[in-house]
Amino acid sequence: MTEAIQIQLKRGVLELCVLAVLSRNDAYAYDIAAQLAKAIDMGEGTIYPLMRRMQTDRLVETYLVESSSGPPRKYYKLTTSGRASLAAQTIEWTAFSEAVNVILGAPQ
Repeated sequence: MTEAIQIQLKRGVLELCVLAVLSRNDAYAYDIAAQLAKAIDMGEGTIYPLMRRMQTDRLVETYLVESSSGPPRKYYKLTTSGRASLAAQTIEWTAFSEAVNVILGAPQ
């Protein structure tokens, strides 16, 4: 798979992945980026603009937590709208990925 195709596929599911990460625990952006880098090899620089947009869209809200190793960290947590978006996107992703697998001939 070419790098350009991988990037487009990852961008398409990045918000869903962030919502899923935050559904388990509140987290700061670097921690979210580290989890995504480990799971889907997504770069850290991608997360900050997405987190700002998700905050503007009221999918997440922030709060500060004091840090012993520097300035306070901005933590993100899902809002009610964020939880609803996660549920809707999960349904859509499941249906879409199942349809693609059928087209590709993958076993169900």
